[in-house]
Amino acid sequence: MLRIEDQIKKMAALTGVMLMAAAEALAQENSSRPARRIVVSIPDRKLAVIEGDRIVRIFETAVGAPKSPSPTGVYQIVNSIADPTWYTKGKIVPPGKCNPLGTRWLGLSRKGYGIHGTNRPDSIGRNASHGCIRMRNREVEELFKMVAVGDQVELYDERNPEIARVFGSSASSSSTSLASAGEAGAQ
Repeated sequence: MLRIEDQIKKMAALTGVMLMAAAEALAQENSSRPARRIVVSIPDRKLAVIEGDRIVRIFETAVGAPKSPSPTGVYQIVNSIADPTWYTKGKIVPPGKCNPLGTRWLGLSRKGYGIHGTNRPDSIGRNASHGCIRMRNREVEELFKMVAVGDQVELYDERNPEIARVFGSSASSSSTSLASAGEAGAQ
């Protein structure tokens, strides 16, 4: 009996060492990648991936409709899920063409909000979501490979000097057309 207990203790110790080594390797891998942050301009309905002072890529998005605006502030990516399942009141939608989250989910530290794909690509460029940042599936798949859990996500509802530097000197549309786009996209 003692011999089996000794073997179990040795296996547990070996497993612990292996887990520590894996965690260290993952930490080194993540530290070798320069920190990236995601900047979202709600008025422009665009998202930029920024590394240091360099803009890596800009994507067009859909943002929150007037009745369900996207939250502003600074958040972190807390999880990343390929082929997510969508859970809503009394309904579960598995991965696939009918899933409103599309093919990828990047959850934010603001509970219930994230950056995700869509089964409604016609909503991109509009104020049409329930507050999340929607992207075309092929583009959110690209973003998914570029960012990691822990990366910072900044959502701005007003233009400032950095937003102007990243996305250009003026919003892509006036506030009048912004409101009408939101009404058209919120169905």
